[in-house]
Amino acid sequence: MKILLIGSGGREHAIARKISKNEKVSKIYCAPGNGGTAIENKCVNININSIEELKTFAINNKIDLTIVGPEKPLIDGIVDIFKKEGLKVFGPSQKAAMLEGSKSFSKDFMKKYTVKTAEHESFSDYKEALNYLRKKEFPIVIKADGLAAGKGVYICHNYDEGRNALKEIMIEDIFNGAGSIVVIEEYLEGVEASILSITDGKTIKPFISAKDHKQIYDGGKGPNTGGMGVLAPNPYVTKEVMEDFEENIMKKTLEGIKEENLDFCGIIFFGIMITKKGCYLLEYNVRMGDPETQSVLELMDSDLLELVEYSLKGSLNLFDLRWKNKSCCNIVLASEGYPGPFNKGEEIEFNKKMINNIIFAGSKLDGDKMITSGGRVLSVLGVGDSNKEAILDAYDKINFIEFKGKYFRHDIGM
Repeated sequence: MKILLIGSGGREHAIARKISKNEKVSKIYCAPGNGGTAIENKCVNININSIEELKTFAINNKIDLTIVGPEKPLIDGIVDIFKKEGLKVFGPSQKAAMLEGSKSFSKDFMKKYTVKTAEHESFSDYKEALNYLRKKEFPIVIKADGLAAGKGVYICHNYDEGRNALKEIMIEDIFNGAGSIVVIEEYLEGVEASILSITDGKTIKPFISAKDHKQIYDGGKGPNTGGMGVLAPNPYVTKEVMEDFEENIMKKTLEGIKEENLDFCGIIFFGIMITKKGCYLLEYNVRMGDPETQSVLELMDSDLLELVEYSLKGSLNLFDLRWKNKSCCNIVLASEGYPGPFNKGEEIEFNKKMINNIIFAGSKLDGDKMITSGGRVLSVLGVGDSNKEAILDAYDKINFIEFKGKYFRHDIGM
C-alpha cells in the first residue's frame, strides 16, 4: 500500500511511525512532513500543501489511502473533494468537520442532542455580546467561533477582562475572521481530559484517555500553547467517569451524527471537563490531538492501519481495539520564547539510541543535521508500568537531548 499522510506536526510523525509497522505498507508520502518523517522508516517528504496539488499527487501516484492529520484541510473540504475523484480518504466530510470548525455550530449540535455541556450563548454583534456579559457571573469563558490555532479561548475573571476579550476577538479581529461570532459560556471548574475516539458513523470506539497540559509555565500558568505535554492514561478518568462520558456525551454525539446524516468516517476527539457534577463536553475536534496522539499511539496494542480500514469499511463494531497495560508520558521540548517569538535553525543533538523515544514536530533535516523549525520542537516519550514510572522515564531522557534555548515544563503528569 502507498499512503499519503497530510500534515507536518508531531501528530503526523507519530501516525507515520505507527502505520509504517504494518507489513502491507510500502511507502508513506508525508505532505509536507517534518524532520522526523524525513528519517522515519518507509517515509518520504513531499513539499506540497494545497488540496488541488494533493489530489493530483494522489491520482498520479495511485495512492491507496490518504490520512488527513490537521483540522484545516478537513474544514476546507478535502474529504469531499478526494471522494469525488474516487480516492480513499480517512476523515470527516466538510459538514461533519464543522463540529470543530465552528464552535457555535458544535454548541447548537450539543444542545439539540442533549449532549452534556456548559450553558452558552452565541453572538455576532459586539454590543449584544457586551450586554449579555454585564448580566453574567464570573469567571466566564469566551471563545472565538472559528479556528484560532488553539488560542481563541479566554477565561475571564471579571467584566473588564471579558470586555477586552470581546474587543480583541470581534473588533480588533486578532484571529483573522475566526471571531466574527463568539460563544460565551459558563465556566466549569474541574479537571480536563482528552478522549480521542474513532468512528465510522455507526459506531464510536474511544481510545485510552489522556491529560494535556496547555499552558506554557509550570503549575498551569501563562498563555495557552498547542500543548506542552501529555500523560496517558489520565489518572482522573476513572471507570465511573468513563461510564458518565459514554452515556451522556459519546452516545448522544453518535445519535446526532446519525440523525444529521453526517458523513463521518474518522477521528472524533472529545475534550471534557470532569466536575463534581459529572462530565461535561468542552469541545469536539475532528482529528487526533497534538501532543495527545504521541502518548496514545505509543500505548495502542492494535494495528492503526487495520483500525482505519475497519472504519472505512463501516465495520468498526467488529474491531478488537487493544491497549498496552502501561503508561506513557510525553514531554514537549519547545524553543525559548514560545508561544511568542522564538529562534529557528538551532541544531538538535540527541543520543541516536533514543530515536524511538522521540517524536519530532517543529524540526527539519538540513543535510545530515536535525534543526529546529518551530515553537514545539519535539516530544520525548517515557513509558512505564505506572504513571510515576513513565514520568520519571521521560524526564530522564530529556537529559540526552540538547539544542540552544531548549525549554520544557517540569510538572507534566504531576
